[in-house]
Amino acid sequence: MHAEQTEQTLAFDVRLSFGAFTLDVADEVPLAGITALFGHSGSGKSTLLRILAGLEARAEGEVHLAGTTLQRRDGKGFVPPHARGIGVVFQDARLFPNLDVAGNLAYAERRSRTRDGRLDTAAVVEALDLEPLLKRHTATLSGGERQRVALGRTLLTRPRLVLMDEPLASIDGRRKRDILPYIERLPQSFAIPVVYVTHSIDEVAALADRILLVSEGRRVDSGPLAEMMSRLDLFPLTGRFEAGALVDCRIAGHDTRDQLTDLTFDGGQLAVPLLDLPVGSEFRLRIRARDVILASEMPGDLSANNIVAGVVMAMREDTGAFVDVQLACGGTTLLARVTHRAVRRLALAPGRPIYAIIKSSTIDRPVGPAPRR
Repeated sequence: MHAEQTEQTLAFDVRLSFGAFTLDVADEVPLAGITALFGHSGSGKSTLLRILAGLEARAEGEVHLAGTTLQRRDGKGFVPPHARGIGVVFQDARLFPNLDVAGNLAYAERRSRTRDGRLDTAAVVEALDLEPLLKRHTATLSGGERQRVALGRTLLTRPRLVLMDEPLASIDGRRKRDILPYIERLPQSFAIPVVYVTHSIDEVAALADRILLVSEGRRVDSGPLAEMMSRLDLFPLTGRFEAGALVDCRIAGHDTRDQLTDLTFDGGQLAVPLLDLPVGSEFRLRIRARDVILASEMPGDLSANNIVAGVVMAMREDTGAFVDVQLACGGTTLLARVTHRAVRRLALAPGRPIYAIIKSSTIDRPVGPAPRR
């Protein structure tokens, strides 16, 4: 496969071997929003990122960014990392320990003054909430603070693309949730696309517009996040226990008496624990397959508030007790995980009308914004 050059994509077709492991991946990634490069540990994600950044000179193949050739198939014309216009944020922030936060940012800003771009230090400091940190030395920062500074320093190099290599892997859950919104806002705030490497499906659901799935050094598939997350054939790689559908929702109203927020989506309505967001807000929810119960008829007296009519689209059996069921609910895809016994009792098959029952308490809080159009 030859990587296709366009002004709107990152296109690549690359290979690199390490002993018995060979990475061989080709794809074309839109230069918009956030693309998650996802796979299990050892699948080749970080190696691919290093090739794109120009940090693996032994790699064969070609790389094109926005119509500019960074690496040619014949091995000539290799553009070194510092000249690619690509910023990289690693798992370890790699800040300069002899400088305070302001000094780290100033270093990047000085080195990029000859490049085109509208970014300045004040805008980056405001967007990443770095003002309280400017006079602090990097050794005093928490993991989340260090990564925010690293991200700010990367932005001030005025890149055309930001690559992030598992930047939250060493940060605990609460601090990770705090930093995710800063990453999510990058494409809108600075018009800079992001390729984000992770093996956390939670991070993918919270951030990504698109996903490139790799396994054992090969591209499995790529596409819009909601579509890829709801595919039954990808469950072994996206994580069976955490598998679930992404649902684009809009807040229709708040019920303060019952402490519930009412949502609408293309397929019905949902009630979730009260959200501190204004009416009309649009965002993305994740509903796990394990939290969906199926019924062949509309349930009568039932404590669950969320009952959605749908039709069975497809089913996938595994070697254990469960069957994964894909449902069409209006224009939304939901997933359910049920036993073989339930399949027989409900006579489940493609085309079968069904009702999906979802407990309010099991629905994840908003994991991300509505997809960027």
